Amino acid sequence: MGRVYEIMAPCHFGMESVLKREITDLGYDVTEVSDGRVTFEGDAEAVARVNICSRTAERLLIKAASFTAKTFDELFEGVKKVRWEEFIPQNGKFWVAKASSVKSALFSPSDIQSIVKKAMVDELKTVYKTDWFDEDGEAFPFRVFIMKDVVTIGLDTTGESLHKRGYRKLAAKAPIAENLAAGLIMLTPWKKDRILVDPFCGSGTFPIEAAMMAANISPGMNRSFTACNWEHIVSGQIWKDAYEEARDIVDLNISTDIQGYDADEEIIKVARKNASDAGVDKLIHFQTRDVAALSHPKKYGFIITNPPYGERLMDKDMVGGLYSVLGERYRNLDSWSMYLITSFDKAEGCIGRKADKNRKIYNGMMKTYYYEFRGPKPPSGKKNV
Repeated sequence: MGRVYEIMAPCHFGMESVLKREITDLGYDVTEVSDGRVTFEGDAEAVARVNICSRTAERLLIKAASFTAKTFDELFEGVKKVRWEEFIPQNGKFWVAKASSVKSALFSPSDIQSIVKKAMVDELKTVYKTDWFDEDGEAFPFRVFIMKDVVTIGLDTTGESLHKRGYRKLAAKAPIAENLAAGLIMLTPWKKDRILVDPFCGSGTFPIEAAMMAANISPGMNRSFTACNWEHIVSGQIWKDAYEEARDIVDLNISTDIQGYDADEEIIKVARKNASDAGVDKLIHFQTRDVAALSHPKKYGFIITNPPYGERLMDKDMVGGLYSVLGERYRNLDSWSMYLITSFDKAEGCIGRKADKNRKIYNGMMKTYYYEFRGPKPPSGKKNV
């Protein structure tokens, strides 16, 4: 094992427990769990493997610095003390891609960004003995978080967010992020030998993420990351091995019962195309079907869905009617469980049953609830009867 880094993995608020489990399952020690972030220890191989394998993280940041600053002078001096040459080569193109501040004396993102960059340049000028950087090499984007005056600077190893798997070129009007959909599935007891139906599947995100889990397809297997070009931090061989490891465990020779329905015929075409691009079209049955026609002959299945919320897309009364129909169809499904994410505040009333549990989840900036309506557990050996 080479140098061990502290690696920060931001995620959707409410998904921390799932992400922690993912990182632990990959063999790394989680050191801290906070709102919307899991921190763990890992080497260069961890950077590659977690970027490729994590279904729920937003990105991975190598922690480069952490110190307290209440004034811009303290911020400048704190940044200047860091040995930035360990990360940034002389021709590296580096910038502060994002700055955020919560409950801190320093709160202007643009000022924080420019001062951090200026201090980095100052430190590197001394090391590289130059007054000018061409910045024509590889990209090194940094992110700065200030929480209660504690400054944390992370080097972004990911680039485009991890929810971009590469399969969803086309989307429905209000799509759910791929990593959020994966996390919501992972919060249920669903496994690949159980039935899964999404009656409002839109562009197919829930069924596709479920099929990728069933076939052991790592979400980042077919994309690249910013750190793929950082030979001095994560070598090309490490990336090659990590991609190969991901390819070796894929198993498409499985039988699944994963279904996606939507009333819109055009959006079902989009879902089929997305599933094909994800390599899981053989594992999912998509169909143009209204929620009123939702039925299944077998027991112990799962509905996992992101129904319309009534935010901009349609009015509340129409949405209420949809939830009532969903509730009615659900009552006819013997021994099934239903999980749905929504911001619609009358969901339980319209469905006609109080949820066994609900979790507050932020879908982007929108506060939503993830309702769990639990069916009975199947007798052992009788998953889909």
